[in-house]
Amino acid sequence: MHEVNTGAMERPLEATRLESSTSSCFLMERKTHVKINRKQIMLAKLRKSCSCTPRKLKNLVMDFFPVLRWLPKYQCKEYIWGDIMSGLVIGIILVPQAIAYSLLAGLKPIYSLYTSFFANIIYFLMGTSRHVSVGIFSLISLMVGQVVDRELLLAGFDLNDDAPPALGDGSLWNDSQLNTAAFNLTIGGTNVECGKECYAIGIATALTFVAGVYQVLMGIFRLGFVSMYLSESMLDGFATGASLTILTAQVKYLIGIKIPRSQGQGMLVITWINIFQNISQANLCDVITSAICIVVLVTAKELGDRYKHKLKFPLPTELVVIVVATLVSHYGNLNEVYASSVSGVIPTGFIPPKVPCFDLMLRVAVDALPLAIVSFAFTVSLSEMCAKKYAYTIRANQEMFAVGFCNIIPSFFHSFATSAALAKTLVKTSTGCQTQVSGVISAMVVLLVLLFLAPLFYSLQKCVLACIIIVSLRGALRKFRDVPVRYHVNKVDTLVWVITMSASALISTEIGLLVGIVFSMLCIIVRTQRPRTALLGQIQNTSFYEDDLEYKNLSSVPKVKIFRFEAPLYYANRNYFLKSLYRLTDLDPNLEAARRKKYEKKEQQQPKKGDHTTANGLDMGETTVQLVPKQIDFQAIVVDCSSISFLDTTGVNTLKEILKDYKELKISVLLACCNPSVIDSLKRGGYFGKDFGSMQELLFYSIHNAVQFAKDLNLSADCSGV
Repeated sequence: MHEVNTGAMERPLEATRLESSTSSCFLMERKTHVKINRKQIMLAKLRKSCSCTPRKLKNLVMDFFPVLRWLPKYQCKEYIWGDIMSGLVIGIILVPQAIAYSLLAGLKPIYSLYTSFFANIIYFLMGTSRHVSVGIFSLISLMVGQVVDRELLLAGFDLNDDAPPALGDGSLWNDSQLNTAAFNLTIGGTNVECGKECYAIGIATALTFVAGVYQVLMGIFRLGFVSMYLSESMLDGFATGASLTILTAQVKYLIGIKIPRSQGQGMLVITWINIFQNISQANLCDVITSAICIVVLVTAKELGDRYKHKLKFPLPTELVVIVVATLVSHYGNLNEVYASSVSGVIPTGFIPPKVPCFDLMLRVAVDALPLAIVSFAFTVSLSEMCAKKYAYTIRANQEMFAVGFCNIIPSFFHSFATSAALAKTLVKTSTGCQTQVSGVISAMVVLLVLLFLAPLFYSLQKCVLACIIIVSLRGALRKFRDVPVRYHVNKVDTLVWVITMSASALISTEIGLLVGIVFSMLCIIVRTQRPRTALLGQIQNTSFYEDDLEYKNLSSVPKVKIFRFEAPLYYANRNYFLKSLYRLTDLDPNLEAARRKKYEKKEQQQPKKGDHTTANGLDMGETTVQLVPKQIDFQAIVVDCSSISFLDTTGVNTLKEILKDYKELKISVLLACCNPSVIDSLKRGGYFGKDFGSMQELLFYSIHNAVQFAKDLNLSADCSGV
């Protein structure tokens, strides 16, 4: 091995043959990398982070509240009208959606309005995306509702949500008349007798608080990269499966039947069985109302999509439907005359804040983890989508803090978990939104409803809210139409989508998320465990080589086999690497070596001339034919390492093993197109021998160099054999 002096230290030169008829060598010298003292770097960073200067404190505060950076630079004349318009439109959409999504969360509509109000204010202060709309989201509401229902059942409450609405001041704690059961909660060191509504919102706030703490901790420990492991196919499948669950949960409101709210695994199937068993009890008034509302909403949405380029802002169809339906229900006395289920009392103002119950936090700590991950994943993915579209950057860890505090702080004000919502974000961007000032405008619209208008929705039928929810699922349910296209693009991603969607719908949303993540990881592992392998042929009259099975008119290289392995070589695919190499070259060196040893042994034990039979009566000629060594038509194997991104210890040992095994058969093994990481692994593993003496004869920087070297070796061997 050639070496040159680099001054401070000596570095080995890596050599490869030039692509020419000459046998000269082109020497490649690796750069000398200064060894990094990680301990000193860590100590320096620690000292820097622990130091406190006015400038650093100012930057810390401004990083934590990004609004302090962009609000002073707010271009009022350019931005204000777009922000006001988008804020008003989102606020108008938020009100009916918030009331409707309370059905999913199993809570009273007032809590959904609180959630929408506080989330917009907090994200305005802490978010880094200019366009994303954070607030109540159907999928998050469903996940909250499933935990609330489970805990209500365990506490002995009846899940029938058609109990007579409470009168009075709407206080969180004045609702024990809603249900015959009561539950004792320890709040502030005192025992409080808590009814169904009180216990439900207690569970929701405890769940929300813990989810927010998880998100803040993930931000502190810089775990924003976790969202990278949630693939687009997995998230789409999860959202579609959850949408089927949401749709199923709303059917009973559409047709006005009273069935128990199913819990646990298989909720979708059990609910549909109950629906068909009780279909005869359908409320005709609710059925007619639902049919009219769905037709109106779908028609308006389709027209809005078709003419969205001509409309300056989306039609507030949901609000119009709610107002008209509320008026018809109120003046037609639909609740009294036809027993149609209505929303009931929605109190005005704010309920006094309460600290979430610590005892309940312990009960829902596990449930809060998938909630935190899903909430963050959707928020970051939408934020990145908007940032890419409008050419600015977001900070994933700050988004984690923002979403976390959008959960922690509102949990003290009887709110539940929030996330970014795709539909409202798209509406926001299409109506001229420039900054999160639009979020403040939306919060003011919700505040107006909270303070003055909420009681007006007393007579609103629940079937109307169910229609709004179902129509809002159009985007997720349309993913079924994309399955053929998705399958054509990538079959594995389609399988991930189908598995995640099926598990989310048929088992449960939490298990569906877990199944989707695990299955996505398994697909990656399987792809690397059983990757594509191929023998390469030479493109005629060029120095390039390609897969012999995929391309026509490739010529094979005499006495040389070129093997490509399209994955990292590590412990999980070692056996597959060896089996593929032996299969494609039609030669297992271990078996061939054993066969030759047996042949040589038989040759030595062959009887004297004239005795042609063995002890078992077989003719000696037959035995000899069975043991004749296989005729090998190649003398060199070139391993194309261009797709091998890394080697572990097992991978290095595997290459050393084939080098040794083939050498016994006088077959050379040459490595081509290795990246620096692979070369370093081979050096550390002793592949090139002591002092890297054989490196020049084993490592090449292109396949063609290796092939030329192999031809030279074969020519030398042929000449020496003459």
